[in-house]
Amino acid sequence: MPLPLTALWRLVRANAVTAVSLAAAAFSFLLADRPGDWWRAIDLRTLNLLFCLMFVVAGLRECNLFRVLAQRLLARCVRFRSLAHTLVQLTFWVSAVATNDVALIALVPFAVYALDRLGLRRRLPGLIALQTVAANLGSMATPIGNPQNLFLYTAHLIPSADFFAATLPVAFAGALLLFCLTHALRDEPIDFRFEHRRTLTHLPQAWLCGALFALCLLAVFRLFPQTWLFAAVAAAALCLCRTALRQVDFALLLTFVGFFVFSGNLGQVESVHALLTRLLEEHTQATAAVASQILSNVPAAVLLSPFTDDWRGLLWGADIGAFGTPIASLASLISLGLYLREPDARPWRYLLLFTLLNLAFLLPLSALTLLLG
Repeated sequence: MPLPLTALWRLVRANAVTAVSLAAAAFSFLLADRPGDWWRAIDLRTLNLLFCLMFVVAGLRECNLFRVLAQRLLARCVRFRSLAHTLVQLTFWVSAVATNDVALIALVPFAVYALDRLGLRRRLPGLIALQTVAANLGSMATPIGNPQNLFLYTAHLIPSADFFAATLPVAFAGALLLFCLTHALRDEPIDFRFEHRRTLTHLPQAWLCGALFALCLLAVFRLFPQTWLFAAVAAAALCLCRTALRQVDFALLLTFVGFFVFSGNLGQVESVHALLTRLLEEHTQATAAVASQILSNVPAAVLLSPFTDDWRGLLWGADIGAFGTPIASLASLISLGLYLREPDARPWRYLLLFTLLNLAFLLPLSALTLLLG
């Protein structure tokens, strides 16, 4: 295979979900009755907010914010159970305010480092599986916790009070169960010290990104114009924080564009439109949850959204649908990839623990939404 084709294949493998979304978008032009209207399906508001949030969080991560926070909390731990509680709860809360992907990318390596220093690497699969569940739980609590929440909150113009009334009971019921399972871990004393004390760096950038994050929150809750937010973030990216700009996940933005176009063109096919509309009228949450197991919850939410006004069922289905196969959530794939990089990784042990743990959340949280609905 020639070198350019080899490089292209590596790029596709590294961004498989993006490649699938763009291929699906291209194929959908063969089905659409009016392919010239494809651009109408692209939700620029969601893309703008997602870009701004990813940039700001990348800038804060560059300043060591999450590492400093983790180090200061972990320094107080003298027993394994308290270490596990700290890592799991920190993952939950960081996910709520900085997305589940960022929480896992920042904190799973901390778990690896801590257990490696303590000689407890055998306990790594269980701890990373708990962190993954914590990330998916925390992210469902807020509109900015994960991409599908941000998309649904923006596309369906969900009132903030209604959104939190739907998500907070489920997220905190899951958090209670998560606390109990973490507390059930076998405890033992530990003696944990850091070789190097982390400190905040690039303080002007940290303050700037903190201010931009506040503007992002105001824009998400429709209290600040999105065009002004984009202008402020673009100015910061071009003039002050160019390295943070390179850390933005542009592949995720392309994934959204691909599935926006795919769902828009698919909606023009009468038979498909009728089928999805009927399924979502009768079983919105179940359809979204099953689709999440196959497509992952972000593409599932984007694909199904145009065919229903039941945002609550779609939101619950996509968020709770994250608890299933590793494919069900992009965040789960991130933590799996981080674990598999370890030289002594035991994939089947991790997948067994991950599956059992996810079933322990999928079933009761689904039952809870039936009561809330």
